[in-house]
Amino acid sequence: MSGALLPLFVALPLLLSALLLIVGDRRVLHAVGLFGTLLLAIGGALWLVTDFAGSGGAVAHGVAQWPVGISIPFVADMFAALMLAVTAVLTLVCSWFAYASGRAATVYFAPLVLVLTAGVNGALLTADLFNLFVFIEVMLLPSYGLFVLAARHKGTERQVMGARLYVTLNLLTSTIFLMGVGFIYGTAGTVNMAELAGRAATDGTVAISAAVCLFAVAIKAAVVPIHGWLAVAYPATSPAITALFSGLHTKVAIYAIYRIYAVVFDGDAHWLWIGVALCCLTMVAGVLGAVGEKTTRSVLAFHMISQIGYILLGVALFTLAGLAAGIFYLLHHMIVKASLFLSTGAIEVRYGTGRIGALSGMAKREPVIAVAFFVAALSLAGLPPFSGFVAKFSLILAAVDTGHVIAVIVMLAVSLVTLLSMLKIWNGVFWGSAEAPAPHAPAPAGDGAVATASDGVVATASGRRISAALAGPAVVTACLTLALGLGAEVLMGVSTTAAEGLLDTSTYVKAVMDS
Repeated sequence: MSGALLPLFVALPLLLSALLLIVGDRRVLHAVGLFGTLLLAIGGALWLVTDFAGSGGAVAHGVAQWPVGISIPFVADMFAALMLAVTAVLTLVCSWFAYASGRAATVYFAPLVLVLTAGVNGALLTADLFNLFVFIEVMLLPSYGLFVLAARHKGTERQVMGARLYVTLNLLTSTIFLMGVGFIYGTAGTVNMAELAGRAATDGTVAISAAVCLFAVAIKAAVVPIHGWLAVAYPATSPAITALFSGLHTKVAIYAIYRIYAVVFDGDAHWLWIGVALCCLTMVAGVLGAVGEKTTRSVLAFHMISQIGYILLGVALFTLAGLAAGIFYLLHHMIVKASLFLSTGAIEVRYGTGRIGALSGMAKREPVIAVAFFVAALSLAGLPPFSGFVAKFSLILAAVDTGHVIAVIVMLAVSLVTLLSMLKIWNGVFWGSAEAPAPHAPAPAGDGAVATASDGVVATASGRRISAALAGPAVVTACLTLALGLGAEVLMGVSTTAAEGLLDTSTYVKAVMDS
């Protein structure tokens, strides 16, 4: 693919979002525009992956052909291409779920998701730290809108608290990141990552400035000690938006950590021990936080924090094996976590509650959703033949190679507790008798609507089962995680190519400088 086409990953969704707002409330046109754009994004990303497969390489383009340092630089390598593909797939399946659950029945849903897509693509493709800040803000603005839309009319206290925390924390971290960008420009005279390549490894002032940026994106990624916000904010919105945010926001922050440390710090080994320690603490804090939770999405949100520790351990090891395993884990986790949120979300939408113990017998009443959850849960716990086993096993081998025995012990222990937590959800929701759950409120709620109970739990009065359209996203993502496990050699191959690009950033830097 020509580098000149890269800006289309941002321009096309932005343009279409504006056009959809102009045409007004034409639901079919909105759906066609949204899903068509996402399919184009998937096709373009897979085209890039095919181009880079085996030989690696990078393509870049400076918008309007301004000189390096002035133009807005777009650059893609194997790592960026893989992220583009998986984020587009997740956005598509989460949007599918939103339409099936009735949460997309507004004129603003498709335009907001398209703007979010543009921000995600821009953050993955930019080679400029200031533009990274801009694209992160482009991601956040529609996310605030999606948070509001998820509450529909009058939000619950939990939704209001979650939205307030989400907005406040992201405004704070964006401010910190912008401060770091300003410090870098003041000390290095540029914010172009190609021009900053290796500067933090040789210049202490640049290293401190870049560390401020890393600190900000680490907060966005929910790394210990500032991690609890995610477990409060993400379950406070609708299941579709929770799944969407889980696959986009924290993962873009993780991508930024990988990219900045590889390019600006050149993988400087002096600071890696801090990363290993924080990753281990994040694994433990996340999985222990899940133990006392009483709703499915709260448990899964804490597990998301725990798994972020695994993913970032790859960059903390900063070896070829470690980076490849971390990238593999990142891609696997984006899919499997979305599958879990969507399978439990389908039950929550249909039966009106996500509280563990409020329902029973879902394995018999909803066997398709039960199988989808079971597959994704075993993958998250790291059991063969699913993708989670390959991801964790590869990461353990990489940690053993670098002598981080404590990290290996932590990973194994956390995996065991993760499996127990998945069994907690299974026993509390899917196991037991298959009797139809009784509503928690006497008034019928209608198809897809909910009635609020006195204990804060909501439940549907309808006895109908989950539709194929609502179950489809969870099933598709569960099949994907199984396919990634059975075809792990292919994904590990492209992950290794992406890791090689992070170990040796010369191709990335040259592409940007020549654009």
